[in-house]
Amino acid sequence: MREKLSFGAIQCGMMDKDFFNKDFMLDWFKRLLRTATVAVLLLTLSVGLSGAWWNFWSNDSGSNRVESTRKSQLAAGNAITDPKSLLRYALPIDNEAIRSLQADIEDISYSLRTKRWGALKGDVNSASTRLSFSADEILADIPEEYQGEAEAIISQMKEEIGELSEFAKTQDKEQIETTRDEILRGINQLEKWMVTEFPFEVPAEYAYLPQLKGRATVEMTTNKGALTLVLDGYSAPVNAGNFVDLVQRGFYDGLDFIRTQDDYYVQTGKPSRREDGFIDPATGEYRAIPLEVLIRGDELPIYEFTLEEYGIYLADIALPFSAYGTVALAHAPGEPNGGSSQVFFFLFDNELTPPGFNLLDGRYSVFGYMIKGKEVLATLEPGDQVISAKVVDGVENLVQPAQS
Repeated sequence: MREKLSFGAIQCGMMDKDFFNKDFMLDWFKRLLRTATVAVLLLTLSVGLSGAWWNFWSNDSGSNRVESTRKSQLAAGNAITDPKSLLRYALPIDNEAIRSLQADIEDISYSLRTKRWGALKGDVNSASTRLSFSADEILADIPEEYQGEAEAIISQMKEEIGELSEFAKTQDKEQIETTRDEILRGINQLEKWMVTEFPFEVPAEYAYLPQLKGRATVEMTTNKGALTLVLDGYSAPVNAGNFVDLVQRGFYDGLDFIRTQDDYYVQTGKPSRREDGFIDPATGEYRAIPLEVLIRGDELPIYEFTLEEYGIYLADIALPFSAYGTVALAHAPGEPNGGSSQVFFFLFDNELTPPGFNLLDGRYSVFGYMIKGKEVLATLEPGDQVISAKVVDGVENLVQPAQS
């Protein structure tokens, strides 16, 4: 078995209602051109990895196919490319006040980058008003044991938002960025406290695999430098658990990076020429890991089949391929449940995976993001090596299956 990336078909549609609207047609043409560019690049990637044509519609799922398929969903707006922001939004919480505050503060980054000072001031004012009137709503979802600390964080954030207002007047970019990051750290902590239990049980057929019930941080040291990865078990407990378990075993230490293709991705985790994945010493068998994709708002991830096979397109994925350094499990073409130890770091940016045209979401399992080491990742090539990989935080969230 060889673990490689492969890609499915693109399905495009157009609404007749606005067909003859000039502005609509211009926008539609631009989006079509951008889609075609992405498709050509991904086709190059697919052929480079698998030596085969695209895997178009698959009808072999039989009785396991979902009886009632979802309607297509169109993504809108700017894709979130900040891995830390993606991780915040992936936390299983339902507190509208903290989410709205988070959005106000994160929007500052876009306004700052585009030098839209009026919009930036509006974001700051909105955050200030929201925090003043919604503090009680935020605190309502914080466990009693953390109430005192949470109140202190909210008080500190109010002061920092006041400072932001002053920095916005003087257009002090450096101070705005620093203060914004401090506020987001506070929001991060409040949101973490709101998660009081793991949100679901992994289906019984996968309960024999390691699971990450929470989050973990891995430091991967390479011959070019270090990468810091945050693995999200809330959205992909089996895939993240498998990776953390292998890191704990020292599996990746000394392995080479392989299969880079025109700076699209970098991959590692192939143990030898004879083996493509992890052979569990307890069973002597290849450990196969299922595809695992959580759609935002769903109670459970989808397993076994790609979203395309389920008839789901352009869904709002909890962990999308929209950040540089997205970490995902590789698998052989047509074998979404055949992944094991080989993982890849996605190197596209938002220009190549725009909202509504991301061809990877739902075809591969994302289980984390690189939050530090972008400069290092950009230099890795075939033959470079993982010196070591270590779990530096969250190892207590790794749950090993009960021995029968």
